Amino acid sequence: MTLFDWGSKTYLMGILNATPDSFSNDGIHQDVDLMISRGIEMLSRGADVLDVGGESSKPPSVYGHVNKVSENEEIQRVVPIIRALSLESKAVISIDTYKAKVAKAAILAGARMVNDIWGLGRDSEMAHLIADTEVYVVIMHNTEFPQYKDVVKDTVEFLKNRVDFAVSAGINKNKIIVDPGIGFAKGVEQNLQILNRLHEYKILGVPVMVGTSRKSTIGEILELPVDDRIEGTAATVSVAIARGVDMVRVHDVQEMYRISKMTDAIVRG
Repeated sequence: MTLFDWGSKTYLMGILNATPDSFSNDGIHQDVDLMISRGIEMLSRGADVLDVGGESSKPPSVYGHVNKVSENEEIQRVVPIIRALSLESKAVISIDTYKAKVAKAAILAGARMVNDIWGLGRDSEMAHLIADTEVYVVIMHNTEFPQYKDVVKDTVEFLKNRVDFAVSAGINKNKIIVDPGIGFAKGVEQNLQILNRLHEYKILGVPVMVGTSRKSTIGEILELPVDDRIEGTAATVSVAIARGVDMVRVHDVQEMYRISKMTDAIVRG
């Protein structure tokens, strides 16, 4: 089943953090009903996909210590939300995890996409699970040992290798999306290079997603705290769309929906 008409518009992935320690201070894990209503609100404001996460993915290099979450706790956090949202709407629900056990529980609850910040590289069962269940997968660039000669060329090569690995594991290439991983194992200048050269990722032959929402690069450039980065995020979203990106992952759905719709009108016609 095809869920996306790539190239026709920019798709919006709304971020739902079922965590107490999200970098963006929007984790509201204590109240499942509140999370569900927030997800429905995001859909009404223009989100095409809801990305539900039960463990903070904020980079330790930027934010210091990050609390690890057990698989069972992560499942307890996300499954009730995913199940309810899947029953409430026909929207695509994504699970933000690199753990196959969590992904499997989420898929059984109704998730149709896995957003893996380690690019299928942390759990040997993940690729097989995605192949067997035929869900979509976002393969993101990430590394514990960042060394770049050219950050764009190096991340393109990394993603090509991961896409090839995914296909060899039986994943349908039409279900693969790549993410250059802005803010993960990269400095401000490297993040800006990626943003300015996003069109180079199109050589991979799969849709490209980017997540810049409220990130520290914006904060460093504008010298603003995380809650005051909407305008900076908007600038990155507009540029990303102009460079050919297919999906943007955002916290502030209504504002970014308007930005993306206007930018689409200019660049897609």
